[in-house]
Amino acid sequence: MRNPTAVLAEDEIVLRDELRAKLAQAWPELLIVGEAGDGIEALQLLSDHSPDVLFVDVEMPRLSGLDVARQAQGRCHVVFVTAYDAHAVAAFEHGAVDYVLKPFDLARLALTARRIERRLGTIPSNLDSLLREIAAGRPQKSYLRWINASHGDMVRLITVDDVVYFQADTGYTNVVTAESTSLIRRSLKDLGEQLDPAIFWQIHRSTIVNANAIGGVMRDFRGHVSLKLKTRTEKLPVSEAHAHLFRQM
Repeated sequence: MRNPTAVLAEDEIVLRDELRAKLAQAWPELLIVGEAGDGIEALQLLSDHSPDVLFVDVEMPRLSGLDVARQAQGRCHVVFVTAYDAHAVAAFEHGAVDYVLKPFDLARLALTARRIERRLGTIPSNLDSLLREIAAGRPQKSYLRWINASHGDMVRLITVDDVVYFQADTGYTNVVTAESTSLIRRSLKDLGEQLDPAIFWQIHRSTIVNANAIGGVMRDFRGHVSLKLKTRTEKLPVSEAHAHLFRQM
């Protein structure tokens, strides 16, 4: 009889390492076949490995854990990973799925492992009503919509939809649109925390690109990835740490 398999989807590396370590104690037979740091990567791992179980953080960049679970239902058993939220936990208790809370408790993980083990070989639960209930109780996050940026002696009002990419520049950040480049006195890290991760993708430690502005993906003979833009001539290099975002492009 083969060992059960799982994918871990958690964007915080320290927490993902902790979850893996405690699962090894609570469920030593479980094989971790993939680990994802964002929702898009999680979907790719589901497609590549068809795991028996998905452990997925509710809050994930690029694609939320709820969206990933919606795609995973019927394909594998889902265990939600969450910080304490009374509404979400009440919904999980009501549904035929399991959840684990951060910080992870070994005894609680062992209980989850036994519950999932009993369900292996059965049809995974339908999550539609549960996902609707959780989504209805979550506050909608507000993302940055416009930016005041210096362009020569002018201060321009730029809507984020018009930005092609942001690039770090020694404590400042360049805001690049189809027609021009402006400067803002904010770090790329601070800016990235206020942008919609489903639209603005970090492709390098110094670059965040608008996904809607990507015209194509290129690879050189060494396998290095760069992006062609729809409205600008320069190419944007993608670091090795972020190359997985374009694996299927």
